[in-house]
Amino acid sequence: MGVEGCTKCIKYLLFFFNFIFWLAGGVILGVALWLRHEPQTSNLLELQLDGAHAPSTFYISVHILIAVGAVMMVVGFLGCYGAIQESQCLLGTFFACLVILFACEVAAGIWGFMHKDTVSTEMIHFYDTVYEKAFSETVSTEQKEGPTAANVLKVFHETLRCCGKGQVTSILTRFTDKLRLTDICPSSETSNCHTRINELFTDKIYLIGIAALVVAVIMIFEMIFSMVLCCGIRNSPVY
Repeated sequence: MGVEGCTKCIKYLLFFFNFIFWLAGGVILGVALWLRHEPQTSNLLELQLDGAHAPSTFYISVHILIAVGAVMMVVGFLGCYGAIQESQCLLGTFFACLVILFACEVAAGIWGFMHKDTVSTEMIHFYDTVYEKAFSETVSTEQKEGPTAANVLKVFHETLRCCGKGQVTSILTRFTDKLRLTDICPSSETSNCHTRINELFTDKIYLIGIAALVVAVIMIFEMIFSMVLCCGIRNSPVY
């Protein structure tokens, strides 16, 4: 025998929410791995020029998400097992883990909101540096070993289907391509690269934010149910 009445209902509700939490951890882990290996993002963030790499702030956030997803799956399993076994020890441990995860998520959310434009700003700065070096190389006769700025810039343009920092530079770059001084613009670009970089990383940051909000709501319900169940087990005459 175990808990009865409303407490038994709470037990199965907790199991249900823990199962959802476990699935959410798997989804976050999957989304984070997709963000890590998504072709557009990977092509840009793996670029380097003269020893300088593209900003890694985005990858740091993604690696944190991978760790969070894995921990959520472990904690979700712990909660499911604790609920079914009606173990106060497991439920208490589960509650403590949830509190720590929730605090970390709130802290990460505040940091992310304060730095939401950092990734795109850093990438735009890197792009501008590469763009200026690429055009410096066109008027230079010095031969350079390794990847040139023009090659790196072409990866930017082909990956994002864009050209130039703005309307003027886009026209200038297409003009130099026609004169065969450069070969860095794709033939079917639709916008400037500043706009495309902002769109690329803003969309992904919103995706991360939505996932975090859903998980936070689930965690609040789980903390409530785990404490109610733990108290019900303690007060149950069976125990």
